[in-house]
Amino acid sequence: MSLMKKVAAEFMGTFWLVFGGCGSAVLSAAFPELGIGFAGVALAFGLTVLTMVYAVGHISGGHFNPAVTLGLFTARRIPAGDVAPYIVAQVLGAIAGAAVLYAIASGKPGFSVANGFAANGYADHSPGGYSLIAAFIAEIVLTFFFLMIILGSTDTRAPLGFAPIAIGLGLTLIHLVDIPVTNASVNPARSTGPALFVGGWAISQLWLFWVAPLIGAILAGLIYPVSYGEARREARGRFVEGVPA
Repeated sequence: MSLMKKVAAEFMGTFWLVFGGCGSAVLSAAFPELGIGFAGVALAFGLTVLTMVYAVGHISGGHFNPAVTLGLFTARRIPAGDVAPYIVAQVLGAIAGAAVLYAIASGKPGFSVANGFAANGYADHSPGGYSLIAAFIAEIVLTFFFLMIILGSTDTRAPLGFAPIAIGLGLTLIHLVDIPVTNASVNPARSTGPALFVGGWAISQLWLFWVAPLIGAILAGLIYPVSYGEARREARGRFVEGVPA
């Protein structure tokens, strides 16, 4: 598969993750009387990943997240040459998804990004008022386990065809835990898109949502192969990134 096709798939998948996941938070979470709440937003994020991994995972591996890309590289699941193009495509996809969401949300009278626009934050900008340290720990631990789920479910020894379900449900669970703490990131691209539209505090706190998820992902990429082996599926003379062929 050409690199151009793979980065296009990563752009599309990350666009869908931000538009669908953050869109559920901005447009539907507190909709009068019929709001979907935290549980609905958590499910929406999980569904975006599940659907797009099935849709384009066979093209790019279905990362949609710089932390996933770095974690898979650390675990020697993807070549070094894919890392930077994937991350650029993911960030651009996240920004595009946030831009379309902004265009829709701003069509309602009284809309303001001051309400958060699904941006991630800590301390005064944490939904539950959680501290910087609490947010940092949560993002490292939850990203670590997200990568462990991905590495395990895409191992050649795992049942075929079920990885997207495990990954999507894993992300749902992560959001159920993490929304009150940081509004749930575990994805630097997802954090970057909304932050650019909110500006101010969201930009100043964005560093945490790059640093902590990347640390968690690298740890998982180092620990999984050592603990459980490095099995990976061979297809047409090369290994498949992320999702078994």
